[in-house]
Amino acid sequence: MSSKLKVLQVIPKLGYGGAETGCYDLAHYLHEQNAKSYIVTSGGPLIKYIDKKKVKLIRLPVQSKNPILIFLNTIILTIIILFYGINIVHARSRAPAWSCLIATKITRRKFVTTFHGTYNFNSSIKKFYNSVMVKSDLIIAGSNFIFSHINENYSNHLNKNQRLLTIFRGLNLEYFDSTKIKNEDESKLMNEWKIDKTLSFYQKKIILFPGRLTSWKGHEMFIESLNIFKQKNPDKLFFAIILGSDQGRKIYKKKIQRLVEQYRLIQDILFIDSCEKMPLAYKIANIVTNCSIEPEAFGRVAIEAQAMEKVIVASDIGGSKETIIDNKTGFLFKAGDTIALSDKLTHIFELDETTLKSMGNEGRKNVIDKFNVEKMCFSTYSEYKKLIT
Repeated sequence: MSSKLKVLQVIPKLGYGGAETGCYDLAHYLHEQNAKSYIVTSGGPLIKYIDKKKVKLIRLPVQSKNPILIFLNTIILTIIILFYGINIVHARSRAPAWSCLIATKITRRKFVTTFHGTYNFNSSIKKFYNSVMVKSDLIIAGSNFIFSHINENYSNHLNKNQRLLTIFRGLNLEYFDSTKIKNEDESKLMNEWKIDKTLSFYQKKIILFPGRLTSWKGHEMFIESLNIFKQKNPDKLFFAIILGSDQGRKIYKKKIQRLVEQYRLIQDILFIDSCEKMPLAYKIANIVTNCSIEPEAFGRVAIEAQAMEKVIVASDIGGSKETIIDNKTGFLFKAGDTIALSDKLTHIFELDETTLKSMGNEGRKNVIDKFNVEKMCFSTYSEYKKLIT
C-alpha cells in the first residue's frame, strides 16, 4: 500500500517554524516508507536542506491571499495532482488550503489539513476564511488545546464523514541534542552575537526568550518582570537574550527597546534577529522563557528547551500546559503576571545545579516519550494509509 501513496504537502513558506519543520520531517519520512513525497511552497530558508532525490519540490506563490493568485494556484495544483497521480493533498495554512480544497474536489482526491493555530476570527468573514481548515477529510490538531478549540468554535462546519484527531508536533531529537554541540561552536556564537565574555559575565545566568517580535508573545511583560527581578534580587546576575525577528513590526520593536532603556536594562538585555542553529542558542542558555499572553497552539519553544535539557518557564495557557510538566520539567506562571514570572525566576536562581540537571534530564525524557518526530511522522503516515484504503 505504501508504494501507492503519493502525498503533496502545501505550505506558504519553508522557514524554521513548527509547521515548516513538521512538513520537512514528514516529507523525508514518507520517502523512507517507499511513498512518493512532494512539497509545494513559495520558498524559504529550509529549502536548501531538502534532499531533492527524496522529495519533489515545486515553487508556487501559495503564500499569497490575493484571490486571483489563489485561483491560479488552484488551476496549477489541479494539474500537479493529475500529472503526478497524487492521492493525498495536505494543506498547512489557510490561503493555500482554499486552493487545495477546490483542487481536491475537482480531482476527487483526499484532502488533509493541519490546524496549526487558533486563527483570529473577529468577524464572520474571518471565521469563514478560517473554516477551510475544517473542510478536509482528515483534520489534524497540533495539540489537545487546538482540538478543543476546533470543537468549540467550528462544530457547525464539521460532519460525521470527517476525522478530527490530535497528533502532537514532533521534534528531531538528533538535531536538538546538547551532547552533539562543540565548545568551539558555542564560543563562535557568542562572538558572533558580540557577547563580551568577561569574568563577571560567567557569574550571570543567561535567560533566553525565543520567538518572533509580536505583542502577544509577551515581550513587554518579560522586560517588566526582569526589572522587578533585578530590583528585588540585586545579587542575582542575569543576561537576557530576546531572539526573534520583528517581521516588519518596526514600531513594536522600538517600543520594547525603549522599555529596556526606560528600566536601564541596556547592559542586561540583548536583541538578536535570528539564529540558524537554534540548538546552539539553547545550549548557551541557563533558562528559557515563553511569556505568551495569548494561548499558544502548541508551544514549540517549550519542547525544544526540554530536548536541550534546559529549564523552561512558560505562561500557563494553551499548549504549554500539555508540553511542560510543572515543577518537574519546567515551571508555569500565570499568563501576563509580571510578579509571578519574577518570582519563578527567583526560585530557579535559588535551585542547586543537581536539581537543575535533574529537571533537564526529565525534560528530555518528556520530549522523547511524547513529542519525538518519529512518533509524529508515523501517526500521520498511518492516517494517510487509512484514507486511501
